[in-house]
Amino acid sequence: MALLGRPAEREAIERLLSDAQAERSGVLVVRGEAGIGKSAILEHARDAASSCGFRVETSVGVEAETQFAFAGLHQLCAPLLDRAGELPVPQQAALGVAFGQRSGPAPEGLLLGLAVLHLLAGVAEDGPVLCLVDDVQWLDEASAQVLAFVARRVSAERVVLLFARRDSVAGDDPLAGLPEMRLDGLGDSDARQLLATAVGTPLDEGVCNRIIAEARGNPLALLELPRGGSAALLAGGFEVPEAASVPSRIEDSFRRRSAHLPAETRLLLVVAAAEPTGEAALLWRAAAELGIGPEAAAPAEASGLLEIGDRVWFRHPLARSAVYHAATPPDQRRAHAALAAATDAQRDPDRRAWHRARSVLGTDEEAAAELARSAGRVRARGGLAAAAAFLERAAELTPDPSARATRTLEAAYASHGAGASDAALELLANAAAGPLDALQCAKLELLRAQIAFHSTRGSEGATMLLDAARTLGPLDAALAREAYVQAFEASFHAGRLSRGRGMREVAEAAAQEAPPPPTPPRAVDLLLDGLTTRFTHGYEASVPTLRLALEALCQDDAPPEEDNGRWLWLACHVSVMLWDDESFFTLASGAVRNARETGALSTLPAALNAMSVVLVLTGELSRAAELLSEVDEISRATGAPPLPNARFILAAWRGRQSEATALSVAIVADATRRGEGTTLGSSEVSMAYLHNGLGNYPAALASATPPWEHDDFPHSSSAVPELVEAASRAGDPEQAAGAVEELSSRARASGTEFGLGLAARSRALTTVGPDAEVHYREAIERLGRCRMATHLARAHLVYGEWLRRQGRRQDAREQLRTAHDLLSAMGAEAFAARAARELRATGEHPRKRTAQPTDALTAQEAQIARLVATGATSREVAAQLFLSPRTIDAHLRNIFRKLDITSRRQLRDFPLP
Repeated sequence: MALLGRPAEREAIERLLSDAQAERSGVLVVRGEAGIGKSAILEHARDAASSCGFRVETSVGVEAETQFAFAGLHQLCAPLLDRAGELPVPQQAALGVAFGQRSGPAPEGLLLGLAVLHLLAGVAEDGPVLCLVDDVQWLDEASAQVLAFVARRVSAERVVLLFARRDSVAGDDPLAGLPEMRLDGLGDSDARQLLATAVGTPLDEGVCNRIIAEARGNPLALLELPRGGSAALLAGGFEVPEAASVPSRIEDSFRRRSAHLPAETRLLLVVAAAEPTGEAALLWRAAAELGIGPEAAAPAEASGLLEIGDRVWFRHPLARSAVYHAATPPDQRRAHAALAAATDAQRDPDRRAWHRARSVLGTDEEAAAELARSAGRVRARGGLAAAAAFLERAAELTPDPSARATRTLEAAYASHGAGASDAALELLANAAAGPLDALQCAKLELLRAQIAFHSTRGSEGATMLLDAARTLGPLDAALAREAYVQAFEASFHAGRLSRGRGMREVAEAAAQEAPPPPTPPRAVDLLLDGLTTRFTHGYEASVPTLRLALEALCQDDAPPEEDNGRWLWLACHVSVMLWDDESFFTLASGAVRNARETGALSTLPAALNAMSVVLVLTGELSRAAELLSEVDEISRATGAPPLPNARFILAAWRGRQSEATALSVAIVADATRRGEGTTLGSSEVSMAYLHNGLGNYPAALASATPPWEHDDFPHSSSAVPELVEAASRAGDPEQAAGAVEELSSRARASGTEFGLGLAARSRALTTVGPDAEVHYREAIERLGRCRMATHLARAHLVYGEWLRRQGRRQDAREQLRTAHDLLSAMGAEAFAARAARELRATGEHPRKRTAQPTDALTAQEAQIARLVATGATSREVAAQLFLSPRTIDAHLRNIFRKLDITSRRQLRDFPLP
């Protein structure tokens, strides 16, 4: 039936298709209640697109298939897989593993999303593509997340993604925030026309008015309510009105219609409703298992409930739902048993295991074991949510209480890995009923503690993790030591806001109770021993062991099962504490590289955030902004909030007081609410950077003092040089001198040029008379041999300031000119302005920075320009930035226009910041 009415909706579809033909991709989510016409809109789009040369691909979510990972994605992509060979090898592998066509590591969601994006973009090179995804609310979680990512990344590929999602379905909505169109009921005139079509004979005016009023413009209700209505209703409306919602009444209508069919037909309908793939041959094989012949289909088709050809089509998902839920539990089990028997165990073992599990009344160890094996296969393909559902059902089927508790515990771990912490806690409660052995009980408490930490980031997590570590000690030494490190992480997060175990308490417990490390120790063992020493015997004593830990993590030649990537975040903070700039750079850049190569959507934003901090301190503020722009793009693609701390540090070093202050207020309030004391220390250090740059020394001193006095890990190391500079300028030499003594001791223990350079600079600031010059020169020499160019520039600045006050104007100009040039080129605007003021005080006017063509580039365009200038192809840049090659080409056209160039060769020769 042609789409009736809906002029605004037609126009929106036509605009999407027209834009795609003009190389502008589009996305639209059609929302509304069941039966409101979402599928009709998609069908109209299909017809309109087909008539103007689009390739159209479709996927339909089915409630019975929500537990099959990537089932919906496979529907959409299967016809396109002949083009998969054009993708980069990692993307080919990701698709192959996800679709069960090859073995390999479970693909990360970001890599899989990029593969689908590039697959669609490649097909669209031949002509525009329309992807229709109906009943999104019933898509499996893995497919929905990948398609949501793709929808947020399409730009210039000639691809349209059109989704339909029913309202009032519980669960997360990965499409939230995308452009949407909400369908309301048909207008009165269109509703009457559709009703007349449905009835085919004149209706009593009162009856017509009542149906129109009760259908509320819902097209499916207008078509179905008269068919399910009683004679009393159609004759004159003599019937008690129903209070149910329109979708419920439609479903009731389908249910009543199926109730009058022959018994064999009803059972055939139940089999069809339980089989989500719509494969007619499978339906007939299952029917044969039940002794049902093809003739049983005729009454069902005559009733308008379904059609059977090469595929099985229900009139509407509500019809499928009504048929299945109206069946008795024994009939549902018979249907699933027949489908299990009819499903090829070699070709589709997971679907067979699921049907077999649904056919069981009570418990069945064989069915449970088969489903548990399926969970392992699904997990290997990256479907953690599906694996958790399979394991939960396997546990329900398990007759032995001990095995049942074991599978429930495994399901809890899978649920937590899939991000479903509430479900994991429910499963843990079930598993706790046991019986579990001592090690399993300890693992249960460890997971409970991990969930508490990840949910709140507050101090309770440290106490729970420490208790779990103690319990694990005599049972699993390696896991116990890892749990102690996790307790350190949790206590580090809580910091000075800890209401439970702080880092010192964790260290004391680990020193007394942690099992000894293996020989040779793992990187995590070195981290544990080093952190334990740091908080029991002091900074200096911990340095040798922590340096070994950083070396091991930087080399990372450990076997995959050690999963050293889990500890990189903590290790980055250790490197900050030790002023180990080389380790910080290696760890952060390695984390970015690994996340890009594996498509690790969960870790890339944090890795980019860490790398942005490194780039700020190395003086590459523009590149830091480019990475933060990439974080923003990922946040838009995933719907996750961006991480604010690197943006805060960047704003502080740029001297942007309003932006930095606003970020500080928001970050501190949020951290205080969550009990994250470490964020307070980080924020205070950033504000100290800002105020020292602005020359507001009392405010800088007030910001730098708390992290130093609390000995915040790792922020005290960053705070102490700021405190010394602020105190020496604000007239508090005693506080500055005391901090310099401790700073010098720690820097000698650390032994890095960065730490020793900061200590020399700080000694110079607190030394009276000509002896200060030796320390200034040492600071410049040492900081010149490390990566941290911002602090080198500041050493030139404070040396120049000192020289001017000594009356050595010519020498001062040389240092201040160097500082001004360095700081201006970096974009450290407040520190550069401070150098400019000092230069003017010597009688020299600082050179103003001239505007550059690259100033017109956005952060993302600058990043693309930089990558292309190194010789990267559009496809390679697209893979790194999670865009399509066509989108990269569109950005390049803008870049060429802004830089007034016409080729990549010219871009390679262009001076980029």
